[in-house]
Amino acid sequence: MPSTEPAPLKVALVTLGCARNEVDSEELAGRLDANGWTLVDDADDADAVVVNTCGFVESAKKDSIDTLLAYSESSTKKQAVVAVGCLAQRYGKDLASELPEADAVLGFDDYPDISDRLRSIVAGEPHVPHAPTDRRLLLPVTPIDRQDSIGEVPGHGEGRVRLDNSPIAPLKLASGCDRRCTFCAIPSFRGSFVSRRPSDVLDEARWLTQNGVSELLLVSENSTSYGKDLGDMRLLETLLPEIAGVADGLRVRVSYLQPAEMRPGLIDAIAETDGVADYFDMSFQHASTSVLRRMRRFGGTEDFLDLIERIREVAPHAGIRSNVIVGFPGETEEDLFELEEFIANAELDAIGVFGYSDEDGTEAVNLDGKLDHDEIRRRVERITALVDDVVALRAEQRVGDIVDVLVEELEDGNIARGRAAHQGAEDGDTVVSLHRDARIGGVIRARVEAADGVDLIATEVTE
Repeated sequence: MPSTEPAPLKVALVTLGCARNEVDSEELAGRLDANGWTLVDDADDADAVVVNTCGFVESAKKDSIDTLLAYSESSTKKQAVVAVGCLAQRYGKDLASELPEADAVLGFDDYPDISDRLRSIVAGEPHVPHAPTDRRLLLPVTPIDRQDSIGEVPGHGEGRVRLDNSPIAPLKLASGCDRRCTFCAIPSFRGSFVSRRPSDVLDEARWLTQNGVSELLLVSENSTSYGKDLGDMRLLETLLPEIAGVADGLRVRVSYLQPAEMRPGLIDAIAETDGVADYFDMSFQHASTSVLRRMRRFGGTEDFLDLIERIREVAPHAGIRSNVIVGFPGETEEDLFELEEFIANAELDAIGVFGYSDEDGTEAVNLDGKLDHDEIRRRVERITALVDDVVALRAEQRVGDIVDVLVEELEDGNIARGRAAHQGAEDGDTVVSLHRDARIGGVIRARVEAADGVDLIATEVTE
């Protein structure tokens, strides 16, 4: 007698935005896989396409909407197109109303039941999207009281499934943020800061290394705050050696460090722990104290240069990257000149330059001193040109250095492409001429022979 069991439903996950979203997508994939869904790479083969959106800045939101529209309006469309992630959480029913081309908009609270939600959507049943709310109101104000009140936090669960074969994988330390930067809406839709318990972090680190990962990228909205809701503000310093020790040859990279919260013990832990990359990802956002105070951020040129000097005292070859926002309301020519002076003197390895744009629900929307779009664009171009020169010079200063390159690609049998310890995912790469066989995920010791912009060109060292 023929089986009456329906064929397994197929789902394709499309991830936009940051590494934190990659973790969330793999957690969703794990939940779907455990509930009988077949994961596919090609959206044309899927019954449902789940787009994990980004809702951080205007350009990212546009990219998310364009992606949803592309799948929704495809001439071969036969699958349900579903929005999840930050844009979906941030706007909920408003996004659903303005984007009827998508079949559904799901929020974070839908994640535990993602399989049932998708099955009903594929079956043509209507889904009522959530009304946007401020997720900071869901947890106690006092961090130490939060662990007993945690609800659904994306990326903090179990059962993750890898969606690619990269030797590098992000691993969440925490979610949310308690800072109140006037330009940033992330806390309102990601919620207050919540740490993952060390045992959960270590268990997932072991699982990832058992599944082909050679480098773990520790991610959160603010890694320097890790442990404050667990009663130990210095928990990251003690956890780093444990993470690095879960597998031989593992490299651990810490991202999203808050300059105002950097402490000597954390600098030392990153610089001195075997297996942890000498890499400091710190978003300064600006250098002018007047602009930073309008952003509700601390520090300034002198403080930041002192911090960089402290890092280079203990880790002379460390990679240091940052982001800056140009054209913030009230930014004067003097402020911009101070930012230029800071960038020139800091000699950072990588800097992301962003033009200010209003973000719904943020305090900066109501600040005076707004600059017009053309002026912001000109300032972005001006700072970007300086950044290109500075990071290229920094790369040239590494000529002659011996670096350990984690191989991400092999080309033509005798060329490897990967990243040295000082290079993050957006910081350029190192191309190595090989003298012997190499493997993806392996580490090659190489001598830097030249620089091409921010990228390095190196030759394998065999002695």
